[in-house]
Amino acid sequence: MCRNIRTLHNFDPPATREETHASALQYVRKISGSTKPSQANAEAFGEAVEAVDAATRKLLDHLVTTAPPKNREVEAAKAKARSEQRFAA
Repeated sequence: MCRNIRTLHNFDPPATREETHASALQYVRKISGSTKPSQANAEAFGEAVEAVDAATRKLLDHLVTTAPPKNREVEAAKAKARSEQRFAA
């Protein structure tokens, strides 16, 4: 899985449209194998990003959980600590 695609479900505050769009863009880039499509493929690339973004937002809107929402700052701190431990020299 692409390292730039992050979990967006069950956070407080909820994922923004920018976050879902960025994840959709990363997904389409990964699947297509290009970061910037040729002019011939630009329209299809853009349509794919919008379709994945819409599907992502629909999924996030319909997911149900009983777990309390995670705090973004706390989760970022945990990820940073794991990274520091993993890459410590």
